[in-house]
Amino acid sequence: MADLDDIYNLKILELAAAIPHTGELPSPALHGEAHSKLCGSTVAVSLTLDPAHDVITGFAQIVKACLLGQAAASIVGREIIGTPVAEFRDVAATMRRMLKENGPAPTGRWSDLALLEPVREYRHRHASTLLIFDAIERALAADEGVAQSGTAAPLRSAG
Repeated sequence: MADLDDIYNLKILELAAAIPHTGELPSPALHGEAHSKLCGSTVAVSLTLDPAHDVITGFAQIVKACLLGQAAASIVGREIIGTPVAEFRDVAATMRRMLKENGPAPTGRWSDLALLEPVREYRHRHASTLLIFDAIERALAADEGVAQSGTAAPLRSAG
């Protein structure tokens, strides 16, 4: 099992202390929220899309999470603007496989997410580490709901 020092290292602390794009975007931004019942962490996001190219063009987040959730949100916040939706979904799926199935870490500009790889050995920390991904996916699902039905519903998670 990974040592707790592997998880709560200086780089994780630095990332958690420097979360970019905090706050909310004004309407008509998409909104999503995810909450972990286990630790009480919550991440809420708002984002905008370029519908012609399916690219994330604006992003803001409110992170009330543990150190791991903050570090993940910091990395995602740094990289997400300009990201195609399909790429983000691939990164989110890779993170889930990394933590839950012992899969490889994300690569390329998302490679700092590998800093969270030691969390895989602490199942009770997976939910808080993945909150940022869950919240963004809920915002994207709200967009798909609007496209399909013409209305959006607030989305919350049990985490």
